[in-house]
Amino acid sequence: MGPRGRALALLALPWALALLALRGAAGAPPSFVLLLADDLGFGDLGSYGHPSSATPHLDRMASRGLRFTSFYSSSPVCSPSRAALLTGRFQMRSGVYPGVFNPDSRGGLPLSEVTIAEVLKAKGYATAMVGKWHLGLGVNGSFLPIHQGFDHFLGVPYSHDQGPCQNLTCFPPNIKCFGTCDQGLVPVPLLWNQSIVQQPVSFPDLVPLYNKFSRDFIADCARHGRPFLLYYASHVGEGEGCSSPSTMRMARGGSSGLLKCGKGTTYEGGMREPAVAYWPGRITPGVTHEMASTLDILPTLATLAGAALPKVALDGYDLSPVLFGSGKSPRQMMFFYPPSPDPLHGPFAVRLGKYKAHYFTQGSFHSDTTPDQACHGLTPLTPHLPPLLFDLESDPAENYDLLQSGVGPEVLQVLKEIKLQKVLFEQRMEFGESQIRKGRDPTLQPCCVPNCTPKPSCCHCS
Repeated sequence: MGPRGRALALLALPWALALLALRGAAGAPPSFVLLLADDLGFGDLGSYGHPSSATPHLDRMASRGLRFTSFYSSSPVCSPSRAALLTGRFQMRSGVYPGVFNPDSRGGLPLSEVTIAEVLKAKGYATAMVGKWHLGLGVNGSFLPIHQGFDHFLGVPYSHDQGPCQNLTCFPPNIKCFGTCDQGLVPVPLLWNQSIVQQPVSFPDLVPLYNKFSRDFIADCARHGRPFLLYYASHVGEGEGCSSPSTMRMARGGSSGLLKCGKGTTYEGGMREPAVAYWPGRITPGVTHEMASTLDILPTLATLAGAALPKVALDGYDLSPVLFGSGKSPRQMMFFYPPSPDPLHGPFAVRLGKYKAHYFTQGSFHSDTTPDQACHGLTPLTPHLPPLLFDLESDPAENYDLLQSGVGPEVLQVLKEIKLQKVLFEQRMEFGESQIRKGRDPTLQPCCVPNCTPKPSCCHCS
């Protein structure tokens, strides 16, 4: 896996996600680097049309790779989208709903769930994670990455603003964190596996620290001739409390560009993300309008690595036909769930081909900075019967409801098919026990001086 190795990168940015992989000697399995950065929206990159955002490395990868225009996250908020990314299953199945985990949450991503790290580890891969976890801590760190298939972990357990961050610097040289910054909680710690090495974490030092960790891990795998998975979940790009490339339309969730609304909603601006697949010599550079999702990462990597899929219900597909130009995407539909899903309402929206039907819409406080009233947090849950129906090829901003004007038999047949597929999918969807509704326990908050008083202010070390 030296400098002559070929590189693969799947770059998806649902909060900015990127997957890179390296191919070693002929016949050897590929290695993967999966990057995730919070709150980088569809309109934040120059390669996706932003007029001034400086993202030269990602834009260069996009120009040399396969750029997706219809790539979706499974959720418009953090914890559930990460659960789905790692498991290839909608977050409801694993119980990662409603909303996100807190520092003192009793629940977490169930250990019974099979992550992509566990899938690849069974095939002999070395695995490591660096960055933001946000899938629960549990008693004695029982939900942390090293119990979910990762050999090593260096990072923060949850969002930077889930603690007193108002006096902290988020980015060098002196860009301060902003946002509500939860009070009455311990400062956000930096973890190595399960041990706290710094509290509060020094955010400006994280990028060089993460980069060194990543280089050392990759170099060690190369020395031992082992394929690897590196999951790099950077907090860089988080709009919630730190600056992202653009907050022109979405001050707390990146810029959604021309798409409607943003973070927290099931409109396109909250769910559709940039994505690039990059593998010189294997993937032909270009643009694809085929549909894909973070749910498809696990099945795709498992196929590329020759690993067995988990024996559970998966919601993702192998995207190899799209990556290598041998066929259409096996994903022809996408179901859009809100941050707080429930079986009664089911998916708020469904996309079939170029058509998207909204059965329910609701605003989000994360989208309050947009001028569109439909996006705002005080806009209540609104049912639509018949649903709002949009042609995303001609109207990606979801401005013109097709059912408000005369439609032909083709559109009516599509609507009938969407309704049928929605019913069938809801029948197959099983909601697991909610991990977030298990409640909170202040004693679970991580503290580098466990027996100190008074908490949480005494939890300081470096």
